[in-house]
Amino acid sequence: MIVNMLVCVLLFLCAVIDVNCFSVTTSNPNVEVKELAGVDLKCSYSADFGSNARVEWKFKDTKGSQAYVVFNGVPTNSYSSRVELYGGSNLRFSKVTRQDNGVYTCEVSGSQTQFGETEVKLTVLVPPSPPMCNIPSSVTTDTHVILSCYDGDGSPPPTYKWYKNNVLLPADPSKISNFQNATYRLNEKTGKLVFPRVTKMDSGEYYCESTNKAGPSQKCRALKMEVRDQNTGGIIAAVIIVLLLLVLLGVGIWFAYKKGYLPSKLECIVPFIIISTFRGSQKELM
Repeated sequence: MIVNMLVCVLLFLCAVIDVNCFSVTTSNPNVEVKELAGVDLKCSYSADFGSNARVEWKFKDTKGSQAYVVFNGVPTNSYSSRVELYGGSNLRFSKVTRQDNGVYTCEVSGSQTQFGETEVKLTVLVPPSPPMCNIPSSVTTDTHVILSCYDGDGSPPPTYKWYKNNVLLPADPSKISNFQNATYRLNEKTGKLVFPRVTKMDSGEYYCESTNKAGPSQKCRALKMEVRDQNTGGIIAAVIIVLLLLVLLGVGIWFAYKKGYLPSKLECIVPFIIISTFRGSQKELM
C-alpha cells in the first residue's frame, strides 16, 4: 500500500515539474545496415524503473506479423543463435537478413504498473536484382495494355523506371515537351506502365530498371511490343463464312424435308428455320 502511494506521488511530482519519469528512449530510431552484417538496436530507460526492470523486444515485419525477439530478458529460440541483450536493454544482432526488415519495439516494465516503450525501424540494405518484366509481344490498337515490372529482392523496396527504344519514359509525360502527346501512366512504386488505349505510336522495344540505394540498378531484358490494327477484314470474312454455313444448313434441312427424309411434324418448323436463317444473315450483313 505504501509503495503504491509512493509511486503515485512520484508520478504526480513528475507531471508537476515536467520531468520524464518512467521513460524509454532510443538514440537511433532509424537503423540501416547491409545484409549479413551485425547491428545494435539501442534502448535505454530511466532509473525510476528500478534495478529489476523487465525488458522485452518485439518484432513486427513488413507484412504485419509479430513475434518476440527477447522475452523477460532472454532471447527466444528462433533468435538465440544470433541475438544477445547487452547493457541491460540493448539488442545486438551478429548478422541480419532481409527477413529482419521491420519495426522493433523495446518494452520496459517496473515492479508495479510502470510501463514504457520505444520503437526502432530496421532497414536491411539489399541491392536490386534483375526485375521480372511482363511485356506483351503483340497487342491491338485501342485496347487497355499493362506492362509490369517487379523486383522482390531489393531492400528498401526498389523504385522502377521504364525505357522505350533506350529512351527514359518520364513519370509525368505532360511535363516534358517531347512526351506531351503520350497517354501512358507510369507508377514508379509498383512498376506498372499502363496504356489506357494503346496506339500504333506505342510500338517499340521496352525494358524496366529497378533502383534503390543499396546497390547498382538492374534491368530486365528488352522486348519488342508491336501494336497492330484490328483485323476487320478477317472478322468480316469469318462472319460471311458462318452465314454461308447457316444458309447451307437451312437449304439442306428443306431439301431433306421435301424428299420425305424428315418427319411430317417438322412441316411448320422447317420453314421457320429457313426464314430465321435468312433474317439472321441479313442482320449480320447490315
